[in-house]
Amino acid sequence: MEQAKPGRRGTMVAEMIADLRRRIATGEFPVGSRLPSEARLCEEAGVSRTVVREAVAALRADGLLQPRQGSGVYVTEPPESEAASFRDVDPSRVSSVIEILELRTALEVEAAALAARRRSAQQEEEIIARFEEMEALIASGETSVDADFALHVAIAQASNNSRFAECLTLIGPSVIPRRTVRSGGGGPTDPEYLRLISQEHREIVSAILANDDAAASQAMREHLQGSLARYRAIFGGRSV
Repeated sequence: MEQAKPGRRGTMVAEMIADLRRRIATGEFPVGSRLPSEARLCEEAGVSRTVVREAVAALRADGLLQPRQGSGVYVTEPPESEAASFRDVDPSRVSSVIEILELRTALEVEAAALAARRRSAQQEEEIIARFEEMEALIASGETSVDADFALHVAIAQASNNSRFAECLTLIGPSVIPRRTVRSGGGGPTDPEYLRLISQEHREIVSAILANDDAAASQAMREHLQGSLARYRAIFGGRSV
């Protein structure tokens, strides 16, 4: 593989770090699991071993990965300091979910606009793949909450500002209205609701692929504000 120039390698390392963080946060690489081999990660991302090693080293320093001699690299529980910012978030409380949705709106509206302008071909493919995965799960009647979150993280990564994806993965997928509703034993699982969710995401993705930053940010804003309005409508009478 051709050796990347120092500046480009730094960008590739940041993208690799964000991708690994996303896969850990969404449960693709759960705590206690072993990462794919270095060769496999290189093949998947199309990067050199140096890029993979630097990304793994960064996440090891953050306490998210731990190498075991002769066995591989394993995902570990995030350190207390990393979770501290959101330790008091309670998905069962209306106020917590509303706070996170408001935060996500502020964060993701700009990330979507930047993704429309800055995404790479590989990042575009990732966004499409995550959207198609979510669509397939909805069509089969399976829960699509984790796939939904993975799509949002892919869009944040495509902003090419790694802080967007880092912040989103730190928040995590647990405080999502559909997950909270499902955990309560009911909620919006009817086909009409799921078609609406699918259409909102389709509009976001279409705007990004069309390089329309204004439409992408507006579609993201309408989606997240719509989620907030739907959540308020469902649980408006519950004590916060």
